[in-house]
Amino acid sequence: MIDIISGIDTDTGATASTKKGSKAGVWVALFCLVALGAGGAYWIKSHGQQAVVASPEQQPMAAVKLADAQWSKAATAHDLATLLPFYADDAVSLPANEELLTNRSQMQKSWAGRLTPGVSVSWKPMYVEAAKSGDLAYILGSYTMTTKVAKGKPVTDTGKYLAIWKKQADGSWKVEADTWNSDLPVKGK
Repeated sequence: MIDIISGIDTDTGATASTKKGSKAGVWVALFCLVALGAGGAYWIKSHGQQAVVASPEQQPMAAVKLADAQWSKAATAHDLATLLPFYADDAVSLPANEELLTNRSQMQKSWAGRLTPGVSVSWKPMYVEAAKSGDLAYILGSYTMTTKVAKGKPVTDTGKYLAIWKKQADGSWKVEADTWNSDLPVKGK
């Protein structure tokens, strides 16, 4: 048998009687090594990551970040039926340029007026902090709201928000209070 890399006849064991290896065999062997390396790298990248488990101190913050992302997703989808239950039963909301909202019907009316066709809104957290007790957390983030007008360019507002979340008896997290305001200057000033 001929070793395709070295060209040595392995049956006789003699190195003096070498034969030329096949160039095609060398290329096939090289291709196999590259494919094996690439496949191994892919497997390690896709399967080699360990699951990240939040420490007990980080679990409330991770849960609030997740709930906040789901809340934003509901607003982006204009899904009031999913958005409103993120508020606790005794929640208050301090929307920009509106009066204090203290009950579910006021919040529904406010959000329905905001999530009209042609309006897109989303937000993302920048900072989350939880109380040592693990049952209260606040989240600071930024929002973007774009209103498409019938004629002219869409108007985009960017700003910041603050939401205070409380762990409920069933283990879920609900908003106890929230507020937001624009980063843009007030028109006319």
